[in-house]
Amino acid sequence: MQSIIEAQNLRRSFGDLRAVDGVDLSISSGNVIGLIGPNGAGKTTLLKALLGLTTCEGDLSVLGFSPISDRGRMMEEVCFIADTAVLPRWMRVRELLDYVTGTHRRFKRDQAEAFLATTDIERDRRVGDLSKGMTVQLHLAIVMAIDARLLILDEPTLGLDILFRKRFYEQLINDYFDGERTILVSTHQVEEIQNILTHVMFMHHGKLILHESIMDIEERFHEVHALGEAVARAEQLPYIGKRNILGGKAFIFEGLGSGGLAGLGELRTPSVSDLFVAKVGG
Repeated sequence: MQSIIEAQNLRRSFGDLRAVDGVDLSISSGNVIGLIGPNGAGKTTLLKALLGLTTCEGDLSVLGFSPISDRGRMMEEVCFIADTAVLPRWMRVRELLDYVTGTHRRFKRDQAEAFLATTDIERDRRVGDLSKGMTVQLHLAIVMAIDARLLILDEPTLGLDILFRKRFYEQLINDYFDGERTILVSTHQVEEIQNILTHVMFMHHGKLILHESIMDIEERFHEVHALGEAVARAEQLPYIGKRNILGGKAFIFEGLGSGGLAGLGELRTPSVSDLFVAKVGG
């Protein structure tokens, strides 16, 4: 598969704060990657670096371009949705479609119109009069109608209700992702996107502490629900995290085969959110 993003020893500091601290990164085409981390972990700074919105020390290539010196050509093949879904509030919807049609050579208006036909968005309404959910839908309609190779999402559904969030990701996968495009999404709502991810990346204090495919996670990490006397036996093994469950404790182990955990309790693959808590908090 073709390499989409390559980074070596990427660094960005704000005073004494190391927002991005020695990140090495390689992302291939045709994947959906979840970027997970607490507030202040450096996720947005990393995404801004990929988009050429901030400078970083180290080596960085996106689609074969330098995000700073080649940003104009790079952004012809990159789309971005931020948590604020910023669009010109004074424009009417049809005027916005006219504008994008005239400025982006990869924009296919008929596709955007087809998507908007499934919504309640009226073409003569001003963007500023739309609800946040409708604004995100309008932004998504524009993005999905652009033939881009890389889509970067930074908390795209922040503040939306669960119905809008669910529909957003369903439309993203069903109507946009084609197995060749690459989607990088940063979100705190991990449970809602886990089923669409091919890879996850964990950031903490500016460092990338995990970058694995979902398939490798299933082989490398195991969660055991130990009950009663099995709890004491599980605690003798080198676990990376544990939490209370009804009648016992759930342990997450790294690198121990399922055979070595037999007899301790129900064995399963940890969720992405539980694995993140284990890797960060123990």
